[in-house]
Amino acid sequence: MFKAIFRRPLLPLLALPLLLAPVPLPAQAGAGPYVVAESGRSFGRLQDAVDAIGEGEGTIRVAPGYHRDCAVQTAGRIAFVAVEPGRAIFDGVTCEGKAALVLRGDGARVDGIVFQNMRVPDGNGAGIRLETSDLDVVNSLFRNSEEGILSADDPEATLTIDRSTFSRLGRCDRGLSCAHSVYTGIYGRVVVTRSRFEKGSGGHYLKTRAIAVDINDNSFDDTQGKATNYMIDLPSGSVGRIANNLFVQGRDKENYSALIAVAAEERKNPSRGLSIAGNRASLPAGIDRKSVFVADWSGEALAIGANELGAGLTRFEKR
Repeated sequence: MFKAIFRRPLLPLLALPLLLAPVPLPAQAGAGPYVVAESGRSFGRLQDAVDAIGEGEGTIRVAPGYHRDCAVQTAGRIAFVAVEPGRAIFDGVTCEGKAALVLRGDGARVDGIVFQNMRVPDGNGAGIRLETSDLDVVNSLFRNSEEGILSADDPEATLTIDRSTFSRLGRCDRGLSCAHSVYTGIYGRVVVTRSRFEKGSGGHYLKTRAIAVDINDNSFDDTQGKATNYMIDLPSGSVGRIANNLFVQGRDKENYSALIAVAAEERKNPSRGLSIAGNRASLPAGIDRKSVFVADWSGEALAIGANELGAGLTRFEKR
């Protein structure tokens, strides 16, 4: 059974370049590190590049290096793209006491960028704070921060995460509300594919109040997690699917009672027909405790199909 559970590599292959890329040098002086592709203009401050696009649509190419910088997008549609994926690193600087990128324009895309060391007084320092509109995140890395991505509510919008890694994120301390690797408000749809969640430092790995979810072909590796909670938490309920994911629960848990939780806080969204199938999950080797794969507070009929579960895991529990 355990050999079968580990057949799939824990790290999505397309995320490997982010972790194996050479360490970049600090961003160089001279020509600005941010270039608006459409005009060819370079800027020394990310905010100036964002403002140059304004209400239009454009791409900001981010040079390799450590960028102790941040920006707030209030209009337009902007793609933030690393010139060399995995080597453009936003390090430890937040705007509005929130995140390196605070997004409330008409839409955004983040491609190949690393976010690290984000901390703020309220304990929710994030790589990205998404406040409205659609966002696509691809081939990016979030690490060593209080939160990876945090969103407000936008029931008409979609958040898409693909081929990205979330490592050493989350916290539940100082008497503040917990932070999580990814935490979204009531978004219309949240899609997470081919991504890796690992080494959590508190809270949940993926917590979303989205109306619909598509969480497919990811790995949730909690073996080096510390004081973590659920791997997937749908606290308001949700429809859609959780499929073809790998879950390995760690030893050091604040709450080990379930891997996936549905409507644990409220029943704001329908959950009838939520499909959970094709997943593989295990508990830590050599540990005697038991857990539940899916814990449900919604009271609705979930569509739980065939999942490969290791010893000590119960398929479903109504709570």
